[in-house]
Amino acid sequence: MYNAGKIIALIVIFLALITSPFWYDFGKSSKAPKLEVGTQEKQCVESKAFMQANHMVLLDQWRDQVLRDGKRIYVSSTGKEYKMSLQNTCTKCHSSKTKFCDRCHNYLNVTPNCWDCHIAPKEQEQQAGRSEK
Repeated sequence: MYNAGKIIALIVIFLALITSPFWYDFGKSSKAPKLEVGTQEKQCVESKAFMQANHMVLLDQWRDQVLRDGKRIYVSSTGKEYKMSLQNTCTKCHSSKTKFCDRCHNYLNVTPNCWDCHIAPKEQEQQAGRSEK
């Protein structure tokens, strides 16, 4: 093989070019967004670790139980009862969609379809400027 050196050099250059995006971003990670939670409730329906990992599973279970089975009360692992409602239970604390939901979902690049059916919570800045009629 007379061209072995050239072929090996081209393969090394090719691999370096193909993997360059990985090397460029190596060690660089973006920080998780700072989420702002309201203060009306002192505790979520489950622990923070559980909710971070399983909130979508829990919300899907709630949806199925409410719509298909007519069950409306959720009993948490602590034994406390909560109304299964995204709008009336979850948004008591997570009242700012942009400061809580959107920050995390944008960071993770996911697009949930919650607000296709549910009314998004009104932002606190908008509520403060409105007078009651």
